[in-house]
Amino acid sequence: MLNATGKVIREAKVASEPETLVAFLRGLSVTIVRVGLEVGPLSQWLYDGLQAAGYETVLLETRHVKAALSAMAIKTDRRDARGIAQLLRMGWYRPVHRMSVPSQEVRALLAARKQMQIKAMDLEQTLRGCCAASALRSAR
Repeated sequence: MLNATGKVIREAKVASEPETLVAFLRGLSVTIVRVGLEVGPLSQWLYDGLQAAGYETVLLETRHVKAALSAMAIKTDRRDARGIAQLLRMGWYRPVHRMSVPSQEVRALLAARKQMQIKAMDLEQTLRGCCAASALRSAR
């Protein structure tokens, strides 16, 4: 957590669960202006929990965060958190649109369908290759 001048006010390790994060943030004696999350597997879930608790939450584009933090010599979660906080403080971020839950579900189903099609085509091509090889051996 940073103040307006960029000074670290508080650092802590907290579980990546909405309830735990909200409890931690509410236990602080400062006003939280904005919470930033880098897009990832848990970000939608954490975003929903923090938004429901009344915190302005921003999802940050992964490639943008990586580019901004690439100058750091040693990459750790702690330094990433500080870097994300600095990006939020200075306004140097690109917010990501958060898809609705139905949109996420449709996207997951379409991705699964595509994988099934790829696997079916791979299997068909393997079988064709085996049959062609068998036919060549029989013709000799």
